[in-house]
Amino acid sequence: MYNHIWKKYLPFINIQLKRAAGGDQILNLNRIDFERAGTGRKAGYKFTIEFIDARVSNVISNSSLASNLAAVMLENEATKEILRNNHYTISLNTKFQLITTNCDPAKNTAKSDSLEKTGSKKE
Repeated sequence: MYNHIWKKYLPFINIQLKRAAGGDQILNLNRIDFERAGTGRKAGYKFTIEFIDARVSNVISNSSLASNLAAVMLENEATKEILRNNHYTISLNTKFQLITTNCDPAKNTAKSDSLEKTGSKKE
């Protein structure tokens, strides 16, 4: 039901995921997009998704908004690659702000440093 909306925002969500190592990222969404597509119940417009190693680790089946976002993210290879071997939470609040949190930014910094060191060697 919300897949087309999330696909529109996916490039911005990917940027938020990459920048989250430096701190929480907030993306302001267009409320009208969701109200037109949804059932009109405001209660359903709040959720948290926890991704660990490119898998959803919490129960989101009670929110079609969250389920659709998770599905769109995991169908996209670029997004899945960012999520792989990382721990993120993505939350939507009642102000239609999507908040991306990297739950282990130190791990990501160390991993990217080691990738740069090993990736620069040609064997």
